[in-house]
Amino acid sequence: MAAPANPSDAEITDAQVAQEAAAAEVGRIAGLVASSEAELQRVTLEAQAAADAQLVAQAELERAQQAAVDAAAELEAARTAVEQARSNVAALGRESYMRGATLTGVAALMNADGPAEMLQQAATLELLGVQRAATLQGLQVAQVRQANADSAARATVADRDEAEDAAAQAQAAAERRMAASQTAYEAAVTQKATYDRQLQEAQINLLNLQGARNAYQAWRQQEEARAAAEAAAAAAAARAAAEAAAHARESENSDGPSPTPSPTPGAGRAVAPTSGYFTTCYEMRWGTMHYGIDIAAPTGTPIYSPMAGRVVRAGPATGFGLAVYIQHDDGSVTVYGHINDYFVTAGQRVSAGEVIAEVGNRGQSTGPHLHFEVHTRGMYQGRTNPIPWLAARGVNMGGRCR
Repeated sequence: MAAPANPSDAEITDAQVAQEAAAAEVGRIAGLVASSEAELQRVTLEAQAAADAQLVAQAELERAQQAAVDAAAELEAARTAVEQARSNVAALGRESYMRGATLTGVAALMNADGPAEMLQQAATLELLGVQRAATLQGLQVAQVRQANADSAARATVADRDEAEDAAAQAQAAAERRMAASQTAYEAAVTQKATYDRQLQEAQINLLNLQGARNAYQAWRQQEEARAAAEAAAAAAAARAAAEAAAHARESENSDGPSPTPSPTPGAGRAVAPTSGYFTTCYEMRWGTMHYGIDIAAPTGTPIYSPMAGRVVRAGPATGFGLAVYIQHDDGSVTVYGHINDYFVTAGQRVSAGEVIAEVGNRGQSTGPHLHFEVHTRGMYQGRTNPIPWLAARGVNMGGRCR
């Protein structure tokens, strides 16, 4: 057998140095990837919070617009009251004028034909005075109502519209930060992949050189053993030439094959919204409140309605991409965000355990998961931790968010 290649000590040393340098660079870039990923998660939560704030502002604007509709109705009623009051004042004025021109004060009483007519005239004058005062007061109240209703409607819609614009600007800024962090994270991941390849190539090169050195050393040992065996055999043959025949017969009888041994025979009141593992709880993170729980699961994992209720909304939602909102019979609203697809429509009645959507990665999301929220007093009112809310209804989610 020919001697295999034997790498030099310098070649092996250089390969070890190259491997250590590549490993150090991989460790450095791995730290950068971890830092970029943490930053991406932080700004993602900020973007989610901004999107949440915009949803709240949109809900407030809707309520303000409804209040404006109500104020418009109140304004129309006030305008009608003003017109009626004005008409009443005009009628009383005409009646007072007519009566005053013919019968005013004491003169009217003195010209009465008798006691009965005098009493009737006196009562009429007193009634006109009371009606005139009441009508004028009603006119004043109606005008004040008219002014207040118009002012309140304008101010409410203007304030809520300004708040919604501010929330939208904050959402856009958060999305820009998230996009920048996503780009930085992807660049770090790409760079790490490059260094991982370099480390792998360095490891393979070192292993090849060490394997070649080991093969050469094994060949040398074999050659040395073979030479030693040949020398020993020659010496033994020379010393025992006289007993060669006897030794041959003994070897033939004792070195036969030994017999081979035989082989030895030988599945409550509510249901969980989905399945997966928690990535974020109902908690503060990087100074921002996360108002729900995030449950990571593969895209397409079914999402269930935990209890019976009515679908309030289903479709596009700021920050969530797609979302479903269900109001249950106790008045609470559950929210399902970042879904891949949904199978219900607004106004639809759903039962406990009914599949309403599937887990996705839409909107401001770094991986497929369900963002689940609970609002105890209607849309974006009285938000609470979903874990104890579910536990109170017989659903134990387990995991680190308990």
